[in-house]
Amino acid sequence: QVQLVESGGGLVQAGDSLRLSCAASGRTVSSFHMGWFRRASGKERELVARISRNSGFTYYAGSVKGRFTISRDNAKNTVYLQMNSLKPEDTAVYYCAADPEPTVRPLNQWAYWGQGTQVTVSS
Repeated sequence: QVQLVESGGGLVQAGDSLRLSCAASGRTVSSFHMGWFRRASGKERELVARISRNSGFTYYAGSVKGRFTISRDNAKNTVYLQMNSLKPEDTAVYYCAADPEPTVRPLNQWAYWGQGTQVTVSS
């Protein structure tokens, strides 16, 4: 089993930055795909960013591309999401997820999920 714990959320103003962290325990996640997702109030959960097992590939949703950066430190079993130039529409609960499958599976099939951290961006 893998436990994921997110941290770093909070209330910020538009234009500010935040860095989310996701610490994994129970197993090393160095061979897992890792991702950040978010769910805004009244909306579907969406993929924000994803990083491959060896950090060789990253994917970003169009709405965050150029502003957010996903990275991982396999030695620390931790994944990060650097969020710059935050906008009110980035307000959501942000979840970290991990999946051990070699190929990327649909969102609802990812194996492990954190409890989420709230990010609120005021205008």
